[in-house]
Amino acid sequence: MFTFLIFVHVIICVGLIVVVLMQSSKGGGLAGAFGGGAFSGAVFGGRGAATFLTKATTILAVLFMISCISLTLVSRGRVDTTSGESAVQRIINQEQQQAPAQAPVTTPPAEQPATTPPAGGGQ
Repeated sequence: MFTFLIFVHVIICVGLIVVVLMQSSKGGGLAGAFGGGAFSGAVFGGRGAATFLTKATTILAVLFMISCISLTLVSRGRVDTTSGESAVQRIINQEQQQAPAQAPVTTPPAEQPATTPPAGGGQ
């Protein structure tokens, strides 16, 4: 299930990238590289290309958000089947086990001689 969701997510991402790059901008966009406005004008009509690409971008963006949320929800339940803990828990446990071995050795501060008040009352 998780692998299938990742596959679908990658397909959506590639589609979204292509659709965004196909949209015409001030420089003509990637659509200009494939024959300019003649190709898109012949297929979609004069304004049809922009309308189609805008709708495709909106649909793919919504699908992208849904796939991101679904991957997050599915991956929250994934744990390591051998140890029964998540990756974050495993890293925290490893750090806690290594912490005592890596604790710096501290030496007690050197003892300073006690100061005595001056004899004579300090005047």
